Amino acid sequence: MLETKPPSPGTAGAAGVAGGGYHRRWAAPLLASVLLSSLLIAASLFFSSSRALLLSFSPLPSAASAEPLFVEAKLRQQQQMRGAAASGGRGRGAVPRIAYLVSGSAGDGAALRRTLRALYHPSNMYVVHLDLEAPATERAELAAAVRADPVYSRFRNVKVVTRANLVTYRGPTMVANTLHAAAILLREGGEWDWFINLSASDYPLVTQDDLLYVLSDLPRQLNFIEHTSDIGWKEYQRAKPVIIDPGLYSLQKSDVFWITEKRSVPTAFKLFTGSAWMMLTHQFIEYCIWGWDNLPRTVLMYYANFLSSPEGYFHTVICNVPEFRNTTVNHDLHFISWDNPPKQHPHYLTLNDFDGMVNSNAPFARKFGREDPVLDKIDQELLGRQPDGFVAGGWMDLLNTTTVKGSFTVERVQDLRPGPGADRLKKLVTGLLTQEGFDDKHCL
Repeated sequence: MLETKPPSPGTAGAAGVAGGGYHRRWAAPLLASVLLSSLLIAASLFFSSSRALLLSFSPLPSAASAEPLFVEAKLRQQQQMRGAAASGGRGRGAVPRIAYLVSGSAGDGAALRRTLRALYHPSNMYVVHLDLEAPATERAELAAAVRADPVYSRFRNVKVVTRANLVTYRGPTMVANTLHAAAILLREGGEWDWFINLSASDYPLVTQDDLLYVLSDLPRQLNFIEHTSDIGWKEYQRAKPVIIDPGLYSLQKSDVFWITEKRSVPTAFKLFTGSAWMMLTHQFIEYCIWGWDNLPRTVLMYYANFLSSPEGYFHTVICNVPEFRNTTVNHDLHFISWDNPPKQHPHYLTLNDFDGMVNSNAPFARKFGREDPVLDKIDQELLGRQPDGFVAGGWMDLLNTTTVKGSFTVERVQDLRPGPGADRLKKLVTGLLTQEGFDDKHCL
């Protein structure tokens, strides 16, 4: 049996001393390495969890961030992008497109058709409305005439409102009807630059080529709307009384009526008044429909009980919005003959007013009686229009030389055929835009 010899005391002591020294030399570096590794692992875990925690929250945008914080600003950005897209890249110098509302009531069917033909251009858009007071047969005849016309059928830019509205001139139903047409044009019309509202009692004094030629050189953000904040007697006769328009809830037309209570003048916004006829930009019309900051709806609710609200709604909205108030041009682009002081309705225009209409340089005039002889004189001497025909223009020349079916637009200014009406209108517009203090006279 083998036995292990125990070490001698001296040898064992020496070995123990030597081994202890060896372990002491490596213990400190090993401990430091372990501690350093632990610190690195802990730091890595801490920063990873902190980053995950931070990323789980949406950071507030900085002042330089392109992403707006509030929803109104986001909608405003989207509206500006849509407005630019709606013009199809057509800036100043390109041929604009106009969206028209032409409206009438009972007995106006023939006048509407005549006015539509005098206004027609294939690049524009048209909404035609005969209100609910007109017999169903008259509205059906109007729709059938539009469908049967080969020019309207080819370009499909005339929309007849089939679900007619009841419209009271002095009540808010006229504003509602205008907004209805604007919504149709935004949905169906697409790329247009200005919106013009007319009635069957209106008639153009210039050709569409004249109008488009002059507008092609204007900034697309100008709103032609006659307005003033000096409401004068209207404060007591229109702003403070409260009226009800039966057209909002009845199928039979009747006049507005008053309630005994009166109200104070608004303090949440400033009232403006002016003409019910205007030319408004695509961007402003879209704002009135969308109303991302709720002002258009608030003002609309207020004007639901306001006498002659068409003479105040759009004016009050545009002049209470900073981004639009400086885009106004204080003119309604109409020749109108009023009493002094003005009454509810203007004079009917006759042959005696022809020279005054021409000298006004305005592109439109009202109010005309049905089939008044002055309309024939305007057709012959100002528009060059044959009975039941269209006004001659450059689009007819293009139409005769193109084989393209369906969509058709006049995109080049040189393809227009302006006449003397363009010179008159340009004189009017130039005078409005260059008058002294123009930039300081918005919404006063």
